[in-house]
Amino acid sequence: MGNDLLFQPVFQECPSGVVNEDTFKDIYAQFFPQGDASTYAHFLFNAFDTDHNGSVSFEDFVMGLSILLRGTVQEKLIWAFNLYDINKDGYITKEEMLDIMKAIYDMMGKCTYPVLKEETPRQHVEVFFQKMDKNKDGVVTIDEFIDCCQNDENIMRSMHLFENVL
Repeated sequence: MGNDLLFQPVFQECPSGVVNEDTFKDIYAQFFPQGDASTYAHFLFNAFDTDHNGSVSFEDFVMGLSILLRGTVQEKLIWAFNLYDINKDGYITKEEMLDIMKAIYDMMGKCTYPVLKEETPRQHVEVFFQKMDKNKDGVVTIDEFIDCCQNDENIMRSMHLFENVL
């Protein structure tokens, strides 16, 4: 029952069963009126748009959501890696991680307390990246990402939040 509420905002005005990036941006703007959600919505759209054709079908959306809500930890981490791997080359760079982190802070806007300094996202990325880039080659592979996340209590705790929202 609760799941229907998640699907409604995205697809209720799209009788074709297909949404484009602007729809994602409109929805996230409503959920986060105190910030600018457009960049995060862009990255999220790209993660759901698995065949990169510029639209997300209802099936794509449901598949992504079911991984986030009901998938194994491994499946959720693979999905998260795909979100951070902006250019889809199989690696996460520090710049990609920073772009996502900045987008999240922009989306949260005035919600964050205390108000964050300009350099906060970069500091967080430095800490995460040092932890994840085990062989110090300047990129994070999917194996490094999964290994680091599975061995970090805080990250694992946040992965379970998705299961508790419904």
